Amino acid sequence: MEKFLWGVATAATQIEGAYDTDGKGLSIWDVFSRIPSAIRNGDTPDEACDSYHRFKEDIALMKEIGVNAYRFSVSWSRILPEGRGKINRKGLDYYRRLTDELEEAEIAPNITLYHWDLPYELQRIGGWLNRDVADMFADYAEIVFKNIPNAKMFATHNEPIATYVGYALKAFAPGYGLEKYGRQANHNLLLSHGKAVERFRASKHKAKIGIVVDIWNRVPADKNSLRDVALAAEQNGLAHGSYLSPLFCGEYNRYVEEKMKREKIKIERKSDDLKIIGVPLDFYGLNCYNRIMVSACPDVDVRKVIAQNGGNFADNGNEMYPDAIYDALKIARDDYKVNIPIYITENGIGFENENTVNGKVMDLQRIEYLKNAFASLERAKKDGFDVRGYFLWSLLDNFEWNAGYSMKFGICTRDRKKKASADFYKEHIVKNQ
Repeated sequence: MEKFLWGVATAATQIEGAYDTDGKGLSIWDVFSRIPSAIRNGDTPDEACDSYHRFKEDIALMKEIGVNAYRFSVSWSRILPEGRGKINRKGLDYYRRLTDELEEAEIAPNITLYHWDLPYELQRIGGWLNRDVADMFADYAEIVFKNIPNAKMFATHNEPIATYVGYALKAFAPGYGLEKYGRQANHNLLLSHGKAVERFRASKHKAKIGIVVDIWNRVPADKNSLRDVALAAEQNGLAHGSYLSPLFCGEYNRYVEEKMKREKIKIERKSDDLKIIGVPLDFYGLNCYNRIMVSACPDVDVRKVIAQNGGNFADNGNEMYPDAIYDALKIARDDYKVNIPIYITENGIGFENENTVNGKVMDLQRIEYLKNAFASLERAKKDGFDVRGYFLWSLLDNFEWNAGYSMKFGICTRDRKKKASADFYKEHIVKNQ
């Protein structure tokens, strides 16, 4: 039986910095972050955690914590500055050095090919609204497969819903705001996933390949209210269901189809697209942070409902729901028939303010959150769910997208100081290897 993976996770835009160093091209987040008021405090990912220059320090931290796997993303525009065409060898060499150092440290490299940072030059030709970009992504993926042979796992995409948010809701890059854009971007991105998997199979790479989709389970505030139950089902169908249904069930679900029909949205898709999108995978990456309670009645305060049912909240206002991982795994298995190995590819909690004692961050609520998560994970394993790894988000406090540097998810600070949660995670790994 393969060894359980205990890891940490990061993303290129959030930690690398060096946004214009050694031939790297601009990404849509490099450009989006310069729009006034787009990012809290006017923050940019220009420097981030400077992991481009300090990755050996990051690996030393991981070694000290005791993880045996590292999930990180590759910057498309660092390898292909224009998104296609000429390869930037310095960018590719960076990832080869990174994976070589990880292998030397006996930490398995787990690579995400796309974590929201489309090359800006491709956005200039429509970005994910342009079907041709799906083929360009497959070309880029093939370059990575051929040049990073020691990667142990590849995920094509991380949380595709973030791309939808960027095209339909304005909150993320590239900052568009039309539902029809979001649905078309969704489809083309999923198509690019299938095409990349086909290239991976042809490459004969020895790693595993999958995709990462997040599940934030919507639950009705009143389980006896037909309106609340229906609202939760629809929101789930339009969120994670937008991806898990075509990936694992071969179709878009009725909530997506009905919404497009109701809003008179037509997207460009061909007859064999769903077959390509639904290509068999080696694993499913589940990002899971919390659940979301919803009510069809605007007068209902869901926080009061949660409190009345024994729930509690962290200082950041988020519910400390203990069974988020278990519930999400059950949804994947029961609702979408996911029958391949699953890795918890992200799980964690962020705070704007953290208590420091004698120079060390004492993030006790993060530790409490992790205790709940690990208990939920252990329960799922005992109940027969095929979970083979857990990646904590995140190794470092970093550039947290439109929250900038104000929201801290790391078990270590940006200047590489371990928090109390890093010590807790280390102890947990030792006890559960």
